[in-house]
Amino acid sequence: MKFMKLGSRPDTFYTAEAVRSVSSEVSSDLIVQVTGSRYLLHKFPLLSKCSRLQRLCSESPESSQPQIVQLPEFPGGVEAFELCAKFCYGITITLSAYNIVAARCAADFLQMTEDVEKGNLVYKLEVFFTSCLLHGWKDAIVTLQSTKSFPLWSEDLGITRRCIEAIASKVSTHPSKLSLSHSYSRRERDDVSCNGAESQRLKPASKGWWAEDMAELGVDLYWRTMMEVKSGGKIPSNLIGEALKIYAARWLPKISRERNFKSRAGSDSDSDSTSESTSKHRVLLETIVSLLPAEKGAVTCSFLLKLLKAANILNASSSSKKELTRRSALQLEEAAVRDLLIPSISHANDTVYDVDLVIAILEQFMLQGQSPPTSPPRSKLGFERRRSRSAENIDLEFQESRRSSSASHSSKLKVAKLVDGYLQEIAGDVNLPLSKFITLAEAIPDFSRLDHDDLYKAIDIYLKVNNKSTAF
Repeated sequence: MKFMKLGSRPDTFYTAEAVRSVSSEVSSDLIVQVTGSRYLLHKFPLLSKCSRLQRLCSESPESSQPQIVQLPEFPGGVEAFELCAKFCYGITITLSAYNIVAARCAADFLQMTEDVEKGNLVYKLEVFFTSCLLHGWKDAIVTLQSTKSFPLWSEDLGITRRCIEAIASKVSTHPSKLSLSHSYSRRERDDVSCNGAESQRLKPASKGWWAEDMAELGVDLYWRTMMEVKSGGKIPSNLIGEALKIYAARWLPKISRERNFKSRAGSDSDSDSTSESTSKHRVLLETIVSLLPAEKGAVTCSFLLKLLKAANILNASSSSKKELTRRSALQLEEAAVRDLLIPSISHANDTVYDVDLVIAILEQFMLQGQSPPTSPPRSKLGFERRRSRSAENIDLEFQESRRSSSASHSSKLKVAKLVDGYLQEIAGDVNLPLSKFITLAEAIPDFSRLDHDDLYKAIDIYLKVNNKSTAF
């Protein structure tokens, strides 16, 4: 990662009796109080570069005693202030992506601009930021992460926006063309060779190399950055989907029904803590849903159903649940039985799994199965000496509809087997109403089942568990 050193003098700041001072033959004539800390400093080096300190000192009456200046709510706290103070004294300071935001906000607060002195701190920080940090992948990521401590300052100074734009631009660029001072370059290099020398031969680059590093961002910054990436239109939807999957794995915990029940039964303090955590996870999940690419297949059905399971437990918005239900139905033939085992959290019934949610998914799935026309529309003229371009298009559309029909029928066969497997899993639940069992069994047309063996097994399990002899 890149860094910049400013100044050449050795560090002469020291602490004595909880007061920070700087070694000098000249006695201190300025006391600066920053968020509870006290500094004994000198007017000349600081006022020559800090317009705000000039103004504050000019507003105070002249005195033989050191002048006192209060700087409450100083951006970046004592660390950032001391960085600026050392710059004024010419003491060597080191700047990098980790402290550039705090230093930039502090310098802006102290008004260390070119109007006060040429080559002042604000100018030097801007040059370092724009010409170095924004050009490095990891530098841009780390700088963006650090803006969360100074959200308003970072927005006003354009730091957040410029970092997001730089990262999004790099995502659409092949790694070999980037300055990769980040984990990717380390991961992709060969291991150290036998003689101890590191091989410089790079392994083939992954198209989604950027996803893991971006997954370190907080939800707000991640959303803004992903929206910028998507707006560029250069990244395939499946890579966007894979990035969202990595982000969900990084931040969404393994949510279980037991966790939800514990939150209801816990103490008030535990309940408050759990509620806050649940709220954060709910926002995160809804953000991921809002970023899902519109294209079918951009993410797997299994991933969609995992999100739906989490949405159910976290009590996510109805719009998020509906979107996940609709998207899951579009790809339902890809699902496995275990994907449909979504825990029930309803107070209205005591069933182990949320059968109503699966019924809703199946209803959405069946809405897709509209039968296409069995023959192409006839021309109004009834005869044509030569086939027109529009007639050719009609035939092409018809052929496409036949393929769609075949795919739809194939999907129904797969989903029928999936439903029968699901029925076997939930049939052992003594609290499962017969009406819901029948609704599920009849959700798929009978002709979609090549055989009824799995359905009969499910019925047998249900009757044995419930001690019933009801005829289906």
